[in-house]
Amino acid sequence: VQLQASGGGLVQPGGSLRLSCAASGAVSGITSMGWYRQAPGKQRELVARITDGGSTNYADAIKGRFTISRDNAKNTADLQMNNLKSADTAVYICHTVWFGKDAWGAGTLVTVSS
Repeated sequence: VQLQASGGGLVQPGGSLRLSCAASGAVSGITSMGWYRQAPGKQRELVARITDGGSTNYADAIKGRFTISRDNAKNTADLQMNNLKSADTAVYICHTVWFGKDAWGAGTLVTVSS
């Protein structure tokens, strides 16, 4: 399976961005889809994930500001990010569980700065 992420960029504090992750290839093995992020000098951390049944998990730091959604027919998972803060600056990396194994896409940079 291949994962293609898009939608990153530069935004001012309080602004919004929408990230999209599109899966292609052997997509029938996909269960969970989600987003992780890695800031400079920090470990990779889970941001949000959604199962094929629609159950979601969110990191405490982004609850109430970010929303993950999924289109199973299109094999996409989007992350709507609102009220962005400087602490959200990171490379955001699309992730899926594929036949029980982790699969990662290339990251997309989100920079929150005035």
